[in-house]
Amino acid sequence: MLMDAVAIQKLLPHRYPFLMVDGILEVEPLKRIVGIKNVSINESYFQGHFPGKPVMPGVLIIEAMAQTGGVLCLMEVPDREKKLLYFVAVDDARFRRPVVPGDQLRIEMNLVSWRRDFCKLEGRATVDGNLCAEATLMCRMIDRDAPVDSANSSAAAESTATESAKVLK
Repeated sequence: MLMDAVAIQKLLPHRYPFLMVDGILEVEPLKRIVGIKNVSINESYFQGHFPGKPVMPGVLIIEAMAQTGGVLCLMEVPDREKKLLYFVAVDDARFRRPVVPGDQLRIEMNLVSWRRDFCKLEGRATVDGNLCAEATLMCRMIDRDAPVDSANSSAAAESTATESAKVLK
């Protein structure tokens, strides 16, 4: 393993229980990364999703993909402790098979483009070689201490998503 959870936390701001990457297996800087998430019955979301039939929520699989891609991107940012990556779009998300306790989710992310503060990543999540989920993710890098204007957040998010789509096409 190239990076464990301790090393990952030096790059990502996420912490338990929301850190969704346990290790990094492969990295090609500015190209691709492979991470893993060990899915345990002790995950808090299994208490309610679903009692008696635990399934990892699809949005958390997407989050694991985003965090893995975030490691790839943030490795190249010199002042990364002053930055955050925000989702601006998730496209073409497909879920092919459930992820259950005991599975080891293998997350492969490819950097499609990175222009200015926007990055576009394509990813796949598999268990034992079987495709579980795939999606295209777009993120925007912001300054960590930039003010958040909640009154205009939906308009800003829409504007940011439109701007990122133009930049990344």
